[in-house]
Amino acid sequence: MTVLDDHARSASFRILVALASYGTSNDRYLERLIHEYRSMPFDIDIVVLSNIDKSAPGIECRVGFPNKNPWSLPFAHKQLFAERASKYDLFIYSEDDIVITEKNVRAFLEVTAALQQDEIAGFLRFEQGENGEKSYPDIHENFHWDSTSVRVRGPYTLAHFTNEHAACYVLTQNQLRMAVQSGGFLVDPHEEMYDLLCTAATDPYTQCGFKKLVPVSHIEAFTVHHASNKYAGRVGITKTELTDQTEALIRIAEQWKTPRPLFNTETKLPRGHYSKDYYEPINEDVMSAIPRRARNVLSIGCGSGATETKLIEQGLRVVALPLDPVVSNSAAARGVEMIDGNIHEIVTLTHGEKFDCILCLNVLHLAQDPEGVLSRLIDCLSDGSTLIIQSPNMLSLRTIRQISHDVSVLQLGKGYSTTGVHLSTARRVKRWCIKSGMKIDQTIGVRNRQETNTYGKITSAISDFLPKFFAISFATSVVVSAKRSPDVRGRLPSPTKPLHPEQTDFITQ
Repeated sequence: MTVLDDHARSASFRILVALASYGTSNDRYLERLIHEYRSMPFDIDIVVLSNIDKSAPGIECRVGFPNKNPWSLPFAHKQLFAERASKYDLFIYSEDDIVITEKNVRAFLEVTAALQQDEIAGFLRFEQGENGEKSYPDIHENFHWDSTSVRVRGPYTLAHFTNEHAACYVLTQNQLRMAVQSGGFLVDPHEEMYDLLCTAATDPYTQCGFKKLVPVSHIEAFTVHHASNKYAGRVGITKTELTDQTEALIRIAEQWKTPRPLFNTETKLPRGHYSKDYYEPINEDVMSAIPRRARNVLSIGCGSGATETKLIEQGLRVVALPLDPVVSNSAAARGVEMIDGNIHEIVTLTHGEKFDCILCLNVLHLAQDPEGVLSRLIDCLSDGSTLIIQSPNMLSLRTIRQISHDVSVLQLGKGYSTTGVHLSTARRVKRWCIKSGMKIDQTIGVRNRQETNTYGKITSAISDFLPKFFAISFATSVVVSAKRSPDVRGRLPSPTKPLHPEQTDFITQ
């Protein structure tokens, strides 16, 4: 692919744009997109895919769904691209509120010239709040940068982001040809990791043998505006947080050292159920369980660090073994002391320091050997210190109700090797603690106060009036605090001697 001169009007360079547009609610954004493409110095054909006729001068419209499900509409662009694969140099697909600019197009062409054949440059979406401040909604919950994917291609540093959905993609003619030949492009509408709408925009990465990489060294050129600003102020990270993360990725490339993630945070359950949330908010039940006398805290599996930085603000010293050096970069900048290593090295990494409190928040159910992890942490506790574990309550009434609607939840019973997650309940967490040499102090049921559906709101309200034992049945997660049993040293293996080859690492291969 020849890189186009910035100042040249390249009328001979042909681009086919397919825009999925259902109904009329986004028509004002659709008009903006059409205006944007028409302003570019390329030979561009625009095809709108819709359930109603949106033909206009110079605009082609294809009406109809690939199947009976209206959400299948975006899949209609695939047949269109395949039919015209030899007639255009570049193919752009997006939903009707994604603004791709000439700057984005040129940046894509330039980086593509430096990439290997199975690599595709991708985009992140940004939104703007009422104050004009940018946020990045694709970066939320369990989605994160794969710190092991960082690579350098010419002047570019690139990395893979685990949320491959940006409601758009761009392919060169050669990339489209390879996608079609792979057998994963021209497929019936389907949903697996993503829902039907999102899958139409991610199939080139998930089914066609390509790796989506975002050029983090040139991140501004690879962000596209989600014009509806649908999630602004509610979902995603700030521009400052994105800068912290991209700077960490660039440092990894400069050091030529691939960091080893603490453990596998992604489950194998549908839609990644019970995966680790990298951006967990502060939980008041966790905060209330931290002893008032605590002066130093060790956090296992620190993500963006909301809880850890709150403790810093309260005057505590916080040391953390982070999920990875990328997501934790912001917390490190705010005073959290990061240590790099594996859980079986924790005593060495902390130089034998004893902590007043250890936090293990929503990670223990993902560890290959939860009891082995707890056994390691005991040597960082003094006799009066507290270990606080937060873990999903997978047999809550909410989950049981979900099983009746989603049989896939039953996969929880298939075991860790199949699901990548241990069944987690209040009883199971307490058993892990006791077997590792801990004694239980208290158990708290945590309800989801952000419930949006009627059933969730009702069960959350009812649980407020129930005795503690019954209330836990309504809890979406549990907080268990424990202390080291007085005779624990006589019963546990030496921390300098591996428990077992499979127990020495928090990492799931």
